[in-house]
Amino acid sequence: MTINSSLVKELRDRTGVGMMECKKALEESGGDIEKAIRELRKSGSKIADKKGGRATTEGIISHYIHGNKKVGVLVELNCESDFVAKNSEFKELAHDLAMHIAASNPQYVDCGEVDKETIEKQQDDFREQFKKEGKPEEILDKISKEKTKKHFQDICLISQPFVKDPDKSVGDVLVEKISKLGENVKVKRFVRYEL
Repeated sequence: MTINSSLVKELRDRTGVGMMECKKALEESGGDIEKAIRELRKSGSKIADKKGGRATTEGIISHYIHGNKKVGVLVELNCESDFVAKNSEFKELAHDLAMHIAASNPQYVDCGEVDKETIEKQQDDFREQFKKEGKPEEILDKISKEKTKKHFQDICLISQPFVKDPDKSVGDVLVEKISKLGENVKVKRFVRYEL
């Protein structure tokens, strides 16, 4: 199948990925844009995995103050080079993440930050709740583990649905940016203030 330049341009506009990568994805998907987007996400995830171990010693601190002046956020977004830290797309990502944090109020960057005792306590609380509701004893452990996992996904930044595109998680957005910018990108830390 011949892939025309307007189709490549449309895919590039939707994903921000390079022209050659878009053309290749369209060729592999038989010209189906939605399938090409899924393929680009998969390849972006592989790129992010490869870059994941690289040091992120540069970056920026971005902020967001909500219009009501009652919620404010500072977020540190790291990358590998000063060049990327000065990139407007990187700065926009940092601002969008600050806005997301203001709106979604995550408690942790990712689930790996949550200590074992906190997880166990939450799981015990859910187990007791389900026991009081009369759930069968043999499924209490399983459902309390699942409920705990979901609870921490809801309050960890990386696994939350991204406020500007709820079809993607914040982690998915970071993977896309890593693929596009060609460097490892990580949220180091954040703080959220609310009156």
